[in-house]
Order: sequence, then C-alpha cells, then structure tokens
Amino acid sequence: MDVVGVPEIAQILGVTRQRVYQLIEAYDDFPDPIATLAVGRIWSQAAVEEWNRLHGDRPTGMHRRLRLN
Repeated sequence: MDVVGVPEIAQILGVTRQRVYQLIEAYDDFPDPIATLAVGRIWSQAAVEEWNRLHGDRPTGMHRRLRLN
C-alpha cells in the first residue's frame, strides 16, 4: 500500500498544502488518515486518488485574482 502525506496530496490534487488542510476540514467524505506519525498524518494514496476522482469538478481555490489596470 502506498501512503501519502499532505505535500503528496497537494501534488495529486494540484493545490497548495494549505488548501489540502481546508479540503480535509470542508469535506466529510475526505478519506480518514490511516495513521498519525511524528511527522504528521498519512493517508492511503489509492483512497485520496479515488476521492479526487469523485470530486474532480470542485473548485481548487487557486483562482488568480483579476488585475485591474
């Protein structure tokens, strides 16, 4: 089983690490971590990828601000 932490989840989802923490709190169906280690929580990579597949249409929260000249 491959495991991932927040930095890897951010890469999988294409978001920042801060956004990963927001998604964990915002979505009740975000996978539960499989363990908490001294370095932090870890998740099943397969579970995170499946969650991403099911929620792929969600806003990422990484929209650029419009620049007014």
